[in-house]
This record gives sequence, C-alpha cells and structure tokens, in this order.
Amino acid sequence: MDKRITELEIKVAYQEDTIQQLDSVVCKQQDQLDALKKQLIQLSDSTKELSEDVKGSQSAVDDIPPHY
Repeated sequence: MDKRITELEIKVAYQEDTIQQLDSVVCKQQDQLDALKKQLIQLSDSTKELSEDVKGSQSAVDDIPPHY
C-alpha cells in the first residue's frame, strides 16, 4: 500500500512539473501573439496611410492642366 502511494505521489509531482512547464510555454506564446497583433495593427495603419498618399498623388498627376 505504501509503495502504491509513493508511486502516485511521484506521478503527481511529475505532472505538476509538466503543467508548470506547459503554462510557461503558453504564457510566452501569448506574449508573442500580443506583440504580433501590435505589429499587424501598425503595418495595417502604415499601409492605409501609404495607400491614401498614393491615391492622392495619382489624382494630382492624372489631372489635365487647365490650359489644355
């Protein structure tokens, strides 16, 4: 009986260690996801600004001067 309890305690100790390791990995991955989301938002905003700048400059170039 004592041997079985000792074996169960060992298994629980290993499981607790594994759970802590997995929790650490999940936390790191969440931090990475948050950083990637922030970068994606910044890139999206930059792309929108560049797109608007290009549209504005193309319309000015495509317009025919009034003396024609």
